[in-house]
Amino acid sequence: MLKKLVILMALITPVMAFGADKAKKDEPVEHLTDEQIYEQLKKLALVFETARDSFVEEADEKKMLEAAMNGMLQALDPHSSYLSADDFKEFNDKSLGEFGGLGIQITSDRGAVRVISPIDGTPADKAGIKAGDYITHIDDEQVFDMTLNQAVKKMKGRPGTKVKLTIISEGEEPRTLTLKRAIIKVESVKYEEKSIAGADEDTDEKIGYIRISDFGATTSKELSKALEKLEKKGVIGYVLDVRNNPGGYLTAAIDVADAFLDAGEIVSTRGKRKTDIERNFAKPGDLANGKPVVVLINHGSASASEIVAGALQDNGRALVMGSQSFGKGSVQQQKPLGDGTAIHITIARYYTPSGHSIQNEGITPDIEVLQSKIEVLERKESLYSEASFKNSLKNEEAEKDDKKKSDDEEELTDEEKDALDYQLQRAMDMVRAMSKLKARADLVPLTPEDAAVLDAEAQEEENASAGDEKNDKESSKTEKKTDKKSDKK
Repeated sequence: MLKKLVILMALITPVMAFGADKAKKDEPVEHLTDEQIYEQLKKLALVFETARDSFVEEADEKKMLEAAMNGMLQALDPHSSYLSADDFKEFNDKSLGEFGGLGIQITSDRGAVRVISPIDGTPADKAGIKAGDYITHIDDEQVFDMTLNQAVKKMKGRPGTKVKLTIISEGEEPRTLTLKRAIIKVESVKYEEKSIAGADEDTDEKIGYIRISDFGATTSKELSKALEKLEKKGVIGYVLDVRNNPGGYLTAAIDVADAFLDAGEIVSTRGKRKTDIERNFAKPGDLANGKPVVVLINHGSASASEIVAGALQDNGRALVMGSQSFGKGSVQQQKPLGDGTAIHITIARYYTPSGHSIQNEGITPDIEVLQSKIEVLERKESLYSEASFKNSLKNEEAEKDDKKKSDDEEELTDEEKDALDYQLQRAMDMVRAMSKLKARADLVPLTPEDAAVLDAEAQEEENASAGDEKNDKESSKTEKKTDKKSDKK
């Protein structure tokens, strides 16, 4: 009970502090003069010297200074930080698509560590960690005493080694999970053609399913390949699934949106000055050839995922379905400091083509579809049938089949998993409906002038037909008269 109270207090305390910080942020910033800044820097040096000399143990000067720099940056926002040489190298390794750890994207949230989303197929994903979960302890050490970089470092390690996480999910008791670290190879794009659950196997209505798990250096190339192959298979439309995608490179997000657009703005980034605006536009060439597109998002869709969803939504190119996205609409940049270290700092905000800021709001789906469980209301087999009679004859072949099914029972197939994914099924339903609607829209409406021409042509055909019938009758009468004369002779 005491342990649970400590965890709850730890979660409540940062929330209270956050409320005070938010009130302060609403107040206008009071800038210091150069002289005042110099005095504060002198005070910082004095604090450093006094702490180093007075601390009860040997002080680690490098650790103290790095913490001071990191604290300075994290006071700005949760995404700005100081990157040591090791941190900077790890960041670049991750961006290239391969790194060691648990495969989990996290952020700092009011002093706690919050999960943005796990990466598909990684130890974190397999352990059932979900977007929105909070990590309170790593190897029994509270995260509230750590910076975000320190928390990330503790979760990384040699592949095959284990790490213990304490997780709190909404409405559930805290649980402890032991995960085995692995080399995380991010396969950014997966694709296949799918059919709606329960649809006829022989149907030609195949839907292209494209899953993007993150936006890395190779995402654009992988997507182009996926679209090329699915187009050759003649799919009727696409489901672009960016659920639980934590984001990645801005350039990758722009390229992904561009693949589905022929023209229009994709995203704009705006800095602190009104003139600091950079706009990105689509180039001609829709790789999906104008076919219907549904983008699937959820609470774990962040940053680059939101850029893609917002661009396709605002340009009227796709319908967005699912639940409200995460709401990370800020741009970070790494600024190297020349000695292998760098700062990771927020430099701008993202805006969708309609001028909507993603920050703290996210993307609102056109059609909200919350992940749900499908309940079957009708029994597969009736309670009352021939088999329900006490002394009915048995079907020996059926009994053999039942035994075989029981022996061969394994985990769900991909098709069975798809059938249980309520959001995916509704998205595919929508693609099929949009495809039919598009086919009807391609029909050219009949104008009154065209109708008059068709009516005139029909009248001419009718007149011609009537004339032919009259000629046939007259010809028939002539033939009969000739026959009668022949008979008389």
